[in-house]
Amino acid sequence: MEDNVLKGTTTIGMVCKDGVVLASEKRATMGYLIANKDAQKIYQIDDTAAMTTAGAVGDAQRLVRVISVESSLHKMRTHEPMTIRAMANLLSSVLGAQRMFPFYVQLLLGGVDKTGPCIYSLDALGGRLEERKAVSTGSGSPIAYGILEDRYREGTSTEECAKLAVRALHNVMKRDVASGDGINVVIIKQGKYKQMSDDEIKKAIAELGN
Repeated sequence: MEDNVLKGTTTIGMVCKDGVVLASEKRATMGYLIANKDAQKIYQIDDTAAMTTAGAVGDAQRLVRVISVESSLHKMRTHEPMTIRAMANLLSSVLGAQRMFPFYVQLLLGGVDKTGPCIYSLDALGGRLEERKAVSTGSGSPIAYGILEDRYREGTSTEECAKLAVRALHNVMKRDVASGDGINVVIIKQGKYKQMSDDEIKKAIAELGN
């Protein structure tokens, strides 16, 4: 049964001096089968908030719908966006309430709000941690951490962190069979949400020289 579940792996998040960077590769697997080569693993939740998903794709998509709706309702009622922390608290409660039948996911929720840039990681049982530097989830995360621990520096710009995310995922895709088929990178700043183009990612890979 477990092998028949559509799964997505590896994601990365980084807190930068001027925003956050969220990144993922594009492969979704079912056991040893590559089920999809263009899987979406980064979802925009609000104007300057997004969530990465690793784990069971169906569970992750359901949670994306929940937090997107709640975020929109909050904005309609209060006329201001929900903070990233409030979103993380809500997701933590939803996940924690399903302990007997948990959502099989690892989530990174990040963005820029009135408090500044921030990222939270959430596990399947509702555990919530604020990540102040760089974080990775999924099967390729041990490989990604090898790159991030060596090269990430606090106070780095989003542009440089985006290049680092590409470097880390490029190396993950060489070693982790569940990760591959391309890279997605999102850069979030105050009042700005940008997804790197394929050409920009190809250029960043070419600059790695390996």
